[in-house]
Amino acid sequence: MQKKHIDFIFQTLDKLYPNADTELKFSNDFQLVLAVVMSAQTTDKQVNKVTENLFKIIKTPQDVLNLWLEKLTKSISSINYYKNKAKHIFWLSKMLDENPWLLCPDLEELQKLPWVWIKTAKVVSYVLFGSKVIAADTHVHRVSNRLWLVNTKTPEKTSQTLEKIVPDKYKQIAHHTLILFGRYLCIARNPKCESCPFTQICEYKKSL
Repeated sequence: MQKKHIDFIFQTLDKLYPNADTELKFSNDFQLVLAVVMSAQTTDKQVNKVTENLFKIIKTPQDVLNLWLEKLTKSISSINYYKNKAKHIFWLSKMLDENPWLLCPDLEELQKLPWVWIKTAKVVSYVLFGSKVIAADTHVHRVSNRLWLVNTKTPEKTSQTLEKIVPDKYKQIAHHTLILFGRYLCIARNPKCESCPFTQICEYKKSL
């Protein structure tokens, strides 16, 4: 991978999205963890609809424990896999209430929490603590392959490869800029190639 290729991509993305940040809405670290857990297989927009009211009463792990599981389940029923997510949110809250130090930058510690796998752990570590990791969802995976940053079959492998090839100076913007580019321009079907600054290097465009 040529350095100038990587520089061009991330310098351009930084210009497109100079204030790139998570689109999940939260007011403290604990709420961010819950929002990321809920966002699995669900859009950030839908999660924000749920948390708009939920986070008015849930600000700490103890707040979750004070709710009936049935009430929590009903409150998030509009998102995918809500029953399982409600159970895991309850047990995650119990674990954090007893072991608050688990909410830290360390990926292994974070993955001790229910429903927190490597991608979720990387998002939490990156957003809250500025860790130099690059979580890869379907957007990041798709865009990275189309722009020939990687040649991978799975988001997990994409994440690992990006972390190896992307210089540290870009790791603070890589995750969010790639997501936003994939969410609003380089969409899965009918990408907006007419508005894309990368048509000359895009593998998808070349295949059309």
